[in-house]
Amino acid sequence: MNLNNDSVSISRATSRASSRHGSTVSRQQSLIKKNIAPHDLRPSDILIERFSAWKIIVKQLIAYFEGLADIENNIAREMTKLGAVIQVPFRSGNQFLGEGGLQDVYYHIRDKTRAIADEHANLGRTIDGSIVQHLQKLRVEIKAHIKNIQNDTGKLATSVAKERELSAKLIGDLGTNISILKNTPMSITSKTDPYVINQAVFRQLIKQVHTENALQKSILLTQSSSALFEASLIQALQSAWATYDEWRSRMDTGIQDIWKSLEHSMSALAPDREWIAFAAREDHLIDPETPLRDPVNIHYPSKEDPSVLPVHTGLLERKKRYTRAYKECYFVLTPAGFLHEYSSSDPNKADHPTFSLFLPMCTLGPPSAPSAASHKFHIEGRKDGTGTTKTGSFRALAGTLTGRKNSGPAWTFRGRSHDDMMEWWNDIRMLCARYLVASESMERGGPVQAAVRAVGYVSDEEEAGSEEEGSSVEEERDEEDEDMYAQAREIPGEGPNTDEELPQYEHKQGGYAVSSAFASWLLWV
Repeated sequence: MNLNNDSVSISRATSRASSRHGSTVSRQQSLIKKNIAPHDLRPSDILIERFSAWKIIVKQLIAYFEGLADIENNIAREMTKLGAVIQVPFRSGNQFLGEGGLQDVYYHIRDKTRAIADEHANLGRTIDGSIVQHLQKLRVEIKAHIKNIQNDTGKLATSVAKERELSAKLIGDLGTNISILKNTPMSITSKTDPYVINQAVFRQLIKQVHTENALQKSILLTQSSSALFEASLIQALQSAWATYDEWRSRMDTGIQDIWKSLEHSMSALAPDREWIAFAAREDHLIDPETPLRDPVNIHYPSKEDPSVLPVHTGLLERKKRYTRAYKECYFVLTPAGFLHEYSSSDPNKADHPTFSLFLPMCTLGPPSAPSAASHKFHIEGRKDGTGTTKTGSFRALAGTLTGRKNSGPAWTFRGRSHDDMMEWWNDIRMLCARYLVASESMERGGPVQAAVRAVGYVSDEEEAGSEEEGSSVEEERDEEDEDMYAQAREIPGEGPNTDEELPQYEHKQGGYAVSSAFASWLLWV
């Protein structure tokens, strides 16, 4: 009875041990690659993982020193190239001393630069030949130590797992046969006798314990050797770093001495030594009293050609695109037919025009009357946008929205006085493709004028009473007035009176045909 109780307790103990390790054995995983919970790790696996981590960090340090060696080798190559920049002796026919002057300093610079390159190259070879190779051997030793752990404790751990599995199987068979004996005693054989099976269980447990003891001794021995091996790893890393520090200090000291010698060689040269020798042997130096050249006296071909002389220069105001405010700028009218706008009259500050009109592709509108408050005129380009380097008038946008197909972008210019405006207008008239001149002034009246007045627009005379003379900003309703007239013209048959008598304009043409639709639009501008 006591034997049975002992057997049951042994069976439970072995079952608990087998439940912890049976899954590992059943999956037949190696000690290194198995993936189990941290509390199931055996001491041999922990040691293997530790030195696997050591192998990684030693590999990182190898890569670090290899990078340092590459840096030193690259510096050596670049310093060699840098030394080749100094070309000595100086080329024949130069004006420097052959000895005792700047050429000797340059010889010193070239030679010392090569010496600096040699210092860096020596350090790079030392790192590769001593430190990196030493660390690579250390990594090989770590691999060998991991393999020893696998061969010693790893195999014993596998054996222990197998013995525990066999013990669990025999204890299970013992319990099964005891149950058979109690239920069907006549079916028991000599091999299934619980006594015989219990003897086998006892022998298996003894074998299991011996195997576990061997594993424990192996682990203790491996732990002791691993501690000593890890201490040797730390010492090897310290030795490698001490070697690097020693060679690095030597190189830094040598390079510092070289730089100091270069500085001494350069500072020893008298600043005026070369010039005194040069001035003593040179008879063609310029007299210090020679006057400087004046750019005004420069002459070159076509300097006085009529095509490069401006036709008219001065200040004009041009209405801006979005703000509808006038901005005064410096304008130049050229014989080529361009009206250029500059931000400043100083060519050094404004060397390129900010706005240009090609007048042979434009139409000039009539000038304002002498009694008008605003002394302005209009210039319109082609409907395809040619004739200017910068388009963008509100009239072009309005023409697109209202369906005016025959009109192009238009610009409004204003002078400070009527005489100034007329001077510009007469000069521009000579270069435009066509221009319009009012033959007579006519008072507009009738239903159209009444309708325009009803929506808030005013005539030029009424505007004169409300606009300050010489203002640089025009009321926004002036532009709206123009757009309103253009829209009324584009919708024939509508409005209170489409047969109203309009002011007549005299069409004058330069080198281009005048579009009747285009001219009729200008009647309303």
